[in-house]
Amino acid sequence: MAVFWCTETLPLAVTAMLPVCLFPLLGILPSSKVCQQYFVDTNFLFLSGLVMASAIEEWNLHRRIALRVLMLVGVKPAWLIMGMMITSAFLSMWLSNTATTAMMLPIGNAILQSLFGDLEKLKEKCHLKDDAESASQMKLQVLASEKQILTGEERADLSEACDTRSASEIRKESEYQKKVWKGFLISIPYAASIGGTATLTGTSPNLILVGQLKSFFPDCDIINFGSWFVFSCPLMLLFLFLGWLWISFLYGGLNTRLCLQKKDFRAEAETKARAVIEEDYKKLGPVKFAEGAIGFFFFLFAILLFTRDPKFFPGWAQLFNKGYVSDAVTGVSIVSILFFFPSQKPSLNWWFDFRAQNTQNMPLVSWKKAQETVPWNIILLLGGGFAMAKGCEESGLSMWIGSHLQPLESVPPGVAVLLITVVVASFTEFASNTATTIIFLPVLAELAMRLQVNPLYLMIPATIGCSYAFMLPVSTPPNSIAFASGHLQVKDMVKTGVVMNILGVLSLSLAMNTWGLYVFDLHTYPSWARSTNVTTVLPGLLNSTATPLNATL
Repeated sequence: MAVFWCTETLPLAVTAMLPVCLFPLLGILPSSKVCQQYFVDTNFLFLSGLVMASAIEEWNLHRRIALRVLMLVGVKPAWLIMGMMITSAFLSMWLSNTATTAMMLPIGNAILQSLFGDLEKLKEKCHLKDDAESASQMKLQVLASEKQILTGEERADLSEACDTRSASEIRKESEYQKKVWKGFLISIPYAASIGGTATLTGTSPNLILVGQLKSFFPDCDIINFGSWFVFSCPLMLLFLFLGWLWISFLYGGLNTRLCLQKKDFRAEAETKARAVIEEDYKKLGPVKFAEGAIGFFFFLFAILLFTRDPKFFPGWAQLFNKGYVSDAVTGVSIVSILFFFPSQKPSLNWWFDFRAQNTQNMPLVSWKKAQETVPWNIILLLGGGFAMAKGCEESGLSMWIGSHLQPLESVPPGVAVLLITVVVASFTEFASNTATTIIFLPVLAELAMRLQVNPLYLMIPATIGCSYAFMLPVSTPPNSIAFASGHLQVKDMVKTGVVMNILGVLSLSLAMNTWGLYVFDLHTYPSWARSTNVTTVLPGLLNSTATPLNATL
C-alpha cells in the first residue's frame, strides 16, 4: 500500500480499500473489524468540516473575508503578500488547502494585473534591449504629440505607453515586478499548507493522528480540537511570520518603501490595486442574510469544538456522560442545522395569515451540494490509513520495526524529534501527506514505547511535518495548482522551499520543546502508553536501559 500510494499505481482511494479484501484473506483481521475502521468518529469530524466549508463557499463568505483583509493590510507588495498569506492560512484552517489555494489565486492575479499590468507584456519588457532605446524614445515623442486629440480613456493608455525611462530602467523595474508576481503566487499555497496545521479539521494528517492514537492507545484522550489548537496555532503564526519574511526578502517585497510614503510610478500602480480591491468588495454588496447565518454557525462551530474539552479548563462535555461526546458529535450537530436553516430571512406573516401562500426557501446547504463538493475519496483514504494502522498493530509488524530501530535508542529525544521531522518533511516532498502520515505513525508509536518517551513527543512532529511540503510542484495539491498557472518554475519552488522546510523544522522543534511540553504533558511517560500487549508479545522490549524523557531534558 505504501508503494502504491507513493507511485499512484492505483487511485489513492482504491489503494485505501485493499485491506478490506487482503486482511481477511491473509488472516490478519476479520472483515468486521477492518470495515469498522473506514467510518470512525474521526471521519465524521472531517465530514462535518467539509460540509461547513462547502456552505461557506456557496455563499461567498470566504471571498468577503479575503477582500476585507486585503483592504486592511494595504497595497504595498510586502503588505499584500502578508495579507494573502494571513487570509490563505485562516481559510485553510477550515477549508481544504486545495480549495483555499484555488480560491485565492484568482484574487491574487487580479490584484497583480492592476499593479503591474499584463504579465506577458511584463515578460517582454524584461527582455528589452538597450540598443532599442533611441528608437523607443522617438516613438514616444510621436505618441506624445498626438496625445491632445485622444479621449480620456485613450490618454490613460497612452500615459502608460509614454514611459520616459531608459530601456535598462524599464527592464530592471520589470524584472522586479516579475519577482514580486512570483512571490505572490508562491506565498498562497505555502500559507495554505501552514494554516491547515492549526486545527484538527484543517488537513487530513491531523485527523489520522487522532485515529491512530485511538487505535494504538485507546485510553489516550489528550488530543482534541481545543488542545490541538492551543499548541498548533502559535506554531502556525510563528512559522507564517518567518515564511513571510523569507518570501518578501527573496522576491523583493522588503525595502524602504515598506514603511515610507513615496510618490512615483509604483505609488500610482498601488493606488490602482487598492481601487480594484475596493471595487471587488463593493460588488459583493451588503452582507446578505445567508452570509450572516453562515458566519454565525461557523463561529459557533469553532467555539463549541474548542470548548468541548480543552484540558486547561472544564469543558461543556462534562455536562454529559463521560466519554460519550466527542468532536464528531459537535461537528455533526452544527452542520445538520445547515440543511434546514433558511438562506433567506423568514417572514412571520405566514403564522398570522392562514391564506398566505407557502414559499419554499433554500437551506444554507443542500445535500446535492454536499455530495458534489465533499471529496469522498479522502474519507476512504483516511479509513484505509486507520485500517492499515490496525493491521500493523494486530500483526505485530509495527512492534517488529520498532525493535529494529536500536540506533535511535542512544539519541536524546530532542534530537530524535529533529531527525524525525527532517525525514518526514523530506519524504512528503515525493509522497502524499496522507500516505506519509499513515506510513510513519505506527512505527513512531512503537519507537516511543521502546524509548519510554511520551508517544505524542514523536508522533505530533511527524504529523505536522507531513504538511511542510514546499519544494516541488508534486509535493501537495496547492503547490500543483500554483505551478499550473504557468508563471512559476521548479527552481523557484526549490529555492524558496528549501529554506521554508528548514524554518518549519526549527519552528516545530522549538514548539515541541517549549509550550508543547506543558500543553500535552510530555515530561512523563503516560499511563495510557503502557500497553500490556507489547510486553507480552515482546518481553524485554521496554528494557531498563531506556531513557525517560524528563531525565534527558
